[in-house]
Amino acid sequence: MDRLTTTLLIGLFVCSARAAGAVPGADWEALNKESMALYEEGQYGRAEEVARSALDAAEKAKGPDDPAVATSLDTLAVIEYTQGRYAAAEPLYVRARAIAERTYGKDDPRVAPILDDLAHLYRTQGRYTEAEPLSQHVVTIMEQAYGFDDPMVATALSNLAALYRDQHQYAKAEPLYTRAHAITEKHFGPNAPATAKSLNHLAAFYHDQGRYYEAVQMYKRALAIVEKTLGPDAPAVATSLNDLAALYYDQRRYAKAEPLYQRALAIREKALGPDHPAVATSLDNLAVLYIAQRRFDKAEPLFKRSLSIMEKALGPEHPAVATSLNNLAGLYRKTGREAEAKEYAKRAAAILAIKR
Repeated sequence: MDRLTTTLLIGLFVCSARAAGAVPGADWEALNKESMALYEEGQYGRAEEVARSALDAAEKAKGPDDPAVATSLDTLAVIEYTQGRYAAAEPLYVRARAIAERTYGKDDPRVAPILDDLAHLYRTQGRYTEAEPLSQHVVTIMEQAYGFDDPMVATALSNLAALYRDQHQYAKAEPLYTRAHAITEKHFGPNAPATAKSLNHLAAFYHDQGRYYEAVQMYKRALAIVEKTLGPDAPAVATSLNDLAALYYDQRRYAKAEPLYQRALAIREKALGPDHPAVATSLDNLAVLYIAQRRFDKAEPLFKRSLSIMEKALGPEHPAVATSLNNLAGLYRKTGREAEAKEYAKRAAAILAIKR
């Protein structure tokens, strides 16, 4: 029941398109934009194909060391990362970084999004000692380029805070989240979508620590902002609903969580389509809630549909597929279907054993 995951990945991906600048009118740029659009639609296989074409076009038109190549490499790396192919993503990020640093210098803000993406990869792999200096350097780059109160600095601070949060280093994370939120609210105003996103980050941080009262107030405020500014059916509303529902779930306030999860699912199906990975996440969340209520008959079809979406969108060997398989295995154990439970658990273990 991860919070903010979808938002984060899309945000990283959009940043990657700006990583090394743009070359107007080039074929690679049109292909790169097409791959981004496919990515945001959850069509990762097709997005990868187009991204590889964009990279090939950039290398042929501009040479192997052009900033356009760095942009295409970073775009392709994000797609590989999203599909769980971490070993494939890393050398793409590393090469993109090298090109951008040679072209612009190590302290140029156009290098920062690539560093951010590489740090996020290392975070996912638990390689925190490698991620930390990258995230710290991004903060320094942004402060030097834009000043201490710029929204780009706030984003960098939030990403560094998330790194510390992953390691349960809450004393280091909290001042970064607080400063990031203060910058965002000052720049955009108290009722802007960016402020709501910042509130969600801070609320999730409090949620992790069991500081539920503080978290629920921030989640509710964030939800009210996005509903008012973006409309009741915006994907950002689904994210806020999901976050608030997750808090109620952790408090065992299931009757309050269920309608929020249901509404989040409906919004994502309408806005993103029925086969988007974010829809699968909502299905999983609702199914887990039903299991907690021992409503097993309602949980199974949701888990099965989620598994189907994940396999189609991410491929059969993605870690998210293993999560779906383990969810079904757990359900079958609870309902006395041991043979099926063992089968699904075995498949999940095989996926998780893959070196990435």
